[in-house]
Amino acid sequence: MELKGLYTALVTPFADGAVDLDCFRQLIEFQLAGGVDGILPMGTTGESPTVSFEEHSKIIETAIEAADGRCQVIAGTGANATAEAVHLTKLAKVAGADATLQVTPYYNKPTQEGLYRHFATVADEGGLPVILYNVPGRSGVPIAIDTVARLSKNANVIAVKEAGGSTERVSAILDVCDITVLSGDDSLTIPMMSVGAAGIISVASNLIPAEVKAMVDAFAAGNAAEAMRLHQKYYCFFRDIFVETNPIPIKTAMAIKGMLKEDYRLPLCEISDGGREVLLVAMQKCGIV
Repeated sequence: MELKGLYTALVTPFADGAVDLDCFRQLIEFQLAGGVDGILPMGTTGESPTVSFEEHSKIIETAIEAADGRCQVIAGTGANATAEAVHLTKLAKVAGADATLQVTPYYNKPTQEGLYRHFATVADEGGLPVILYNVPGRSGVPIAIDTVARLSKNANVIAVKEAGGSTERVSAILDVCDITVLSGDDSLTIPMMSVGAAGIISVASNLIPAEVKAMVDAFAAGNAAEAMRLHQKYYCFFRDIFVETNPIPIKTAMAIKGMLKEDYRLPLCEISDGGREVLLVAMQKCGIV
């Protein structure tokens, strides 16, 4: 399975506390119209910690049905319990997902050996190609370069999403193993691609998929000047959708544009007045509103 280009880490729309699947389908059509290479339901941006097992599987199934083979679907089926991650991954395979995103187990802070065994078990038993998700700011533990290299020897471990804020890690990973690297930070897409990343798993593209796709494709085609123009144009938006905890700002921005209701599940809640003002200024500067 080849991974390259733009993958959108989808938000999960809620309406009065319930998952709004009709809105979700509309958002996926918007993504497809924007030319994305793939979609990723039930990642961090999809508020996966606050949905039930039944909702989790239904959201992934709905994404696969809505995509209808028009793009790749990477299912977020990670967990901090290995057995749970395997179970969710098996369900996603049955539903027809193309791959799984596996977040570093959070809160229990495993050792590097524990991380290796966790990811290897999901790769061996889950039935789907695995994308490792390095996000130490969320999980509390980074995936060490040596651990990535070890895991890359497993034929079912095909990529790593780098969301640790370090461009150098891309070079370090590619220096020791042959694995696809995808940026996990919108603002680092072009810097990471410049040293070998194949694309981005994006939050910003929930709202501007065509624009992010154009940026990624321009760089991949060798048109660095156009890629940098788009990066600079949208940089403040890439930055300020993290003014508060993701996905609060991106859902706020989408609500401003009338794409969904500004609805979250606790412990996430609506954006602060100050955060809303910062976000709105960025959207205005970029010409989004």
